[in-house]
Amino acid sequence: MIEILHLKKSFGDVEVLKDIDLTISEGEVVSVIGSSGSGKSTMLRCINLLEEPTGGDIKFHGKSIMDGEFNENEYRSKVGMVFQQFNLFNNLSILDNCVVGQVKVLKRDRQEAEKIAKEYLEKVGMAAYINAKPSQISGGQKQRVAIARALSMNPEVLLFDEPTSALDPEMVGEVLNVMESLAEEGMTMVVVTHEMEFARDVSTRVCFMDKGVIAEEGKPEEIFENPKHDRTKEFLSRFRNEIK
Repeated sequence: MIEILHLKKSFGDVEVLKDIDLTISEGEVVSVIGSSGSGKSTMLRCINLLEEPTGGDIKFHGKSIMDGEFNENEYRSKVGMVFQQFNLFNNLSILDNCVVGQVKVLKRDRQEAEKIAKEYLEKVGMAAYINAKPSQISGGQKQRVAIARALSMNPEVLLFDEPTSALDPEMVGEVLNVMESLAEEGMTMVVVTHEMEFARDVSTRVCFMDKGVIAEEGKPEEIFENPKHDRTKEFLSRFRNEIK
């Protein structure tokens, strides 16, 4: 579904991504792990064209997304993104947060958009809050709304950029439960995360990034039980007590 070829990204003289190759197939849940500053979020933002790659190519269903004629808004409706800081519109109600993209980008009429938004808000357990504003709900609830908003666009792929890192510990589980349900339903997902149990138990594949490269990738049991790369071993040793 997505093919990343020799992807590079620099900010000035700082090379953040160095020759990344990665394929994501339909129905896969790919967890991307690694230390802060390893390039994980930058890679995700390049996939969604929120950052312009410096080199290489990204293909969606075999077609390059980097040629000048590619419709970025249409692409982003197919490749949705859930951000660390939620990125909800604070002046809009929860319902309107999930409706506005459908109307503006997909050109759905308001009635249809509301129906779809309500279905997904119900799915993530937020149907009772459709008239609230983001300032009136918790961080975990905001992230569930952000997931409903992304789902309302009927994406083929969802990108998650550390979706639980801004949450209090007791709120992490409610968001991970929603993500696990999506994985069970076959949603294609790329998840940048520090939640090692999610990466081990829910992913179909795990990529370990280090200093702008994918140092190691494989099935979760391969990465967690028998990592080959010294940096992977060192990184995972920090989480030994957390991974039961």
